[in-house]
Amino acid sequence: MFSVLKERKTVVVSGVPDGLLNNDVMTDILVIHFQMAKNNGGDVEEVTYPTMEKGVAYITFEDPEVVENVLKKDEHRLEDKRLSRYYPLKVTRYCENVFTSVTSVLNMSIFKDQFVLEDLIQELKKNITALNFGCLQSNGHISVQGPFPAIKLLKDFLLLKAKPLSEKDKREENKPHQRPKRRLQQQRLSMETSNFIPDPDGEKQVVVLDTDIYHYMKHFFFKKFLVNYGVVISDITDGEITTVYLENARSRSGAGQVLRVKEEIENQSIKLHNSLRKERLYLEGHTGDEKQKCKQACETVKSHYPYVLIIPYDTHIDIIGKSSEIFEFTKEVSRKIRSQKN
Repeated sequence: MFSVLKERKTVVVSGVPDGLLNNDVMTDILVIHFQMAKNNGGDVEEVTYPTMEKGVAYITFEDPEVVENVLKKDEHRLEDKRLSRYYPLKVTRYCENVFTSVTSVLNMSIFKDQFVLEDLIQELKKNITALNFGCLQSNGHISVQGPFPAIKLLKDFLLLKAKPLSEKDKREENKPHQRPKRRLQQQRLSMETSNFIPDPDGEKQVVVLDTDIYHYMKHFFFKKFLVNYGVVISDITDGEITTVYLENARSRSGAGQVLRVKEEIENQSIKLHNSLRKERLYLEGHTGDEKQKCKQACETVKSHYPYVLIIPYDTHIDIIGKSSEIFEFTKEVSRKIRSQKN
């Protein structure tokens, strides 16, 4: 959402009263609050409200030092004559989601007989702004980097562009002047996109997810898919990417349920990509006893944060949850660890 510099100048504010006033009015109230000296505030560059999380706003200051001052204030109370009472706010440091950016190399030469490739690339950039495109090579290859939701949009966009090519090839396949080169190119496109083409019977589907997103969904969402839809879910994890396989566990008459689950997982993964954040507690250099105390502290604090996921590893602990909770969680864990040492 934000650049690295902007991220350093931004705080997450939760507890904003939702639905009481017009969004523009509430934005104005937030600006006034965070510019006041008594709130350790300073000049506000931008307010992002509303956001995808109910009652959450992002406040970006002109000076990153103001972030530190605002965070030092023990209590933030949103007060204004346009509000019937004061509202306590929770202010935490902003952290951009740190889930995997996919890097892929596209072979755009497939489209060169139908489109001017430079114009097609410009159209992609305009329609999918979350992606970063490299330079178009002479062989038609171009590198693309971005989050999974944006890659999915790119895939859908290119499949739409490829559809007329496929239909044209079918019309020409019996003509004597058909060029083998085009047929080979179309075959390669089909191979490259085969993982995304649904099973016509709906009995088996494949979804590719960021591994952290997959862990969060598996912990909080996958059980209902098995119970409500009768879908068997298996996976293969390769580093930061997990391929999820969905298969019908019931009779053939329920085959359409698998496709429904696939679509629900894809939609949910996009929402989670936009709302989840990850913090990492490093354990390297700690003794076995210290590592165990850190893991115990996380488990103890987790009882107050039911929607935070803890994933322990030998060298670190990943903590995944909403931005409005994740920093408070790590602060409590740090306090717990310090109290154990005293």
